[in-house]
Amino acid sequence: MATEHVVAKTSDLNDGEMKEVQAGDFAVLLARVNGKFYAVGPKCNHYGAPLEDGVLCGHQVRCPWHQARFDVRTGDLTEPPALNALPRFDVRVDGDDVVVAVPEDAKGRRLMPMVKRDPSDDRTFVIVGAGAAGNAAAEALRQAGFTGRVVMVTREKHLPYDRPDLSKDYLAKKEHEFAPTLRSDKFYATHDIEILTEREVTRLDARAKVIEFVDGQALEYDKALIATGGRPRTLDIPGSDLGNIFTLRGLDDADRIAAAADKASKAVIIGASFIGMEAAAALTKRGLAVTVVAPESVPFERLLGKDIGQMMRQDHEANGVSFRLKQKVVRFSGDSEVDGVYLGTRELLQADLVVLGIGVQPVTNFVEGVDRNDDGSLSVDEHFQVIEDLYAAGDVARFVDRRTDQPVRIEHWRLAEQHGRIAAHNMAGNPTEYAGVPFFWSNQFKANIRYVGHASAWDEIIYDGDLAAKKFLAYYVKDSTILAVVGCGLPKQIGAAADLMRVGNLPTVEDLRGGSVDLLGRLKTCACRGAG
Repeated sequence: MATEHVVAKTSDLNDGEMKEVQAGDFAVLLARVNGKFYAVGPKCNHYGAPLEDGVLCGHQVRCPWHQARFDVRTGDLTEPPALNALPRFDVRVDGDDVVVAVPEDAKGRRLMPMVKRDPSDDRTFVIVGAGAAGNAAAEALRQAGFTGRVVMVTREKHLPYDRPDLSKDYLAKKEHEFAPTLRSDKFYATHDIEILTEREVTRLDARAKVIEFVDGQALEYDKALIATGGRPRTLDIPGSDLGNIFTLRGLDDADRIAAAADKASKAVIIGASFIGMEAAAALTKRGLAVTVVAPESVPFERLLGKDIGQMMRQDHEANGVSFRLKQKVVRFSGDSEVDGVYLGTRELLQADLVVLGIGVQPVTNFVEGVDRNDDGSLSVDEHFQVIEDLYAAGDVARFVDRRTDQPVRIEHWRLAEQHGRIAAHNMAGNPTEYAGVPFFWSNQFKANIRYVGHASAWDEIIYDGDLAAKKFLAYYVKDSTILAVVGCGLPKQIGAAADLMRVGNLPTVEDLRGGSVDLLGRLKTCACRGAG
């Protein structure tokens, strides 16, 4: 039984516009595309962002916070990091009134349609790794119609969890309202997804199609996906075996750091990476005195450039973080636990705990029968296939960037989820290629950075806005082409940049040099307006 509500006049929305409206006691997102009205749930089910603050491109609404995408015609999820679809509501036009029907049992989210396992389907698909790519692939296999056996293998004891939050709010807070796991045991059991926890893979023979475990057991597969992510790099220097020297990759790492932080007053972060800088912000919020040591002259110089790096350094310093840049750590001091960090200048930094944020290396050492790149990554084709019946996704995958035709490996959570979904569809026999735009985010004190595209190098950065006010866009230009856009304080514009980049309709470098460019206005008139 559904109750109808007049939610708007037809004149309230122009074509290509959307807004949140009230349908009785239930809020809905009303959108108008090609003259037709649609109504779906108003909140992204990832972190609850109001979708009316996002952007609408064709029939796709993009979340303003972390860029999940949904189809307003159906509510279906089309891009992560959200896991669920939006509810969809029937809409009709009665004269000048837009009328939405809300069922009595309306909810804020719904599962994407997933098939059950068919006992007569004797195929076994194995996913090695239960991070972003692995979990996304497992769900996508069932969404893509695969009815065989799905097995996800992880060396951790936990179900898949929200890894990006570990270095942000999870580490910053002394108490947590909920566990960061993505799904429940019941969810995986209901959808016939087997998860083998605490199982270390020692060998995957890509030719024989068999996986061997540290306990001597083996598992044969028909198709497999390698989604093992990265292993944090460590330092091989005197004292590196002391206690309270941590890397931050998994949930157990975050819990160990938090437990040490409860008894600590001083922390040293080695590396001005996103993990390092986010950990610095989180531990400062816990009340620790934090010092960041890194070889760069400015944090993020190679990724974001000096100006943004300096802005972020100043933001950290304003909140009490100290820096020792252009410095190298030569040894640690202490008895059983670290109590000091010696720099190449012979300066001693007192430390109750140390966090290493010096990068990761792809975990592929167990794979046999295929070539590995120098960095340990696996090259994949446009379908994320390494060789026949073997796929790779996420941090371990080196793929061709369609905008530059250059092979790249990008360590982003959302991108890994996109990879996993695409690999799963191809494994299930639905040919699919990656046509999205890489995106990542970072929250550090008052600097909320959002980055779309990928630029490993650039000729210039063109700024639009005010860095001091933390409200700007930065365009990274190489060979007169905009390869990436970074935004701070302008999430809606970054969403527009992502869609404009996706359809190849970003402004030209000449446009940018002529003054501020209205990305939202450009999006409304671009070719994606009537596209799905």
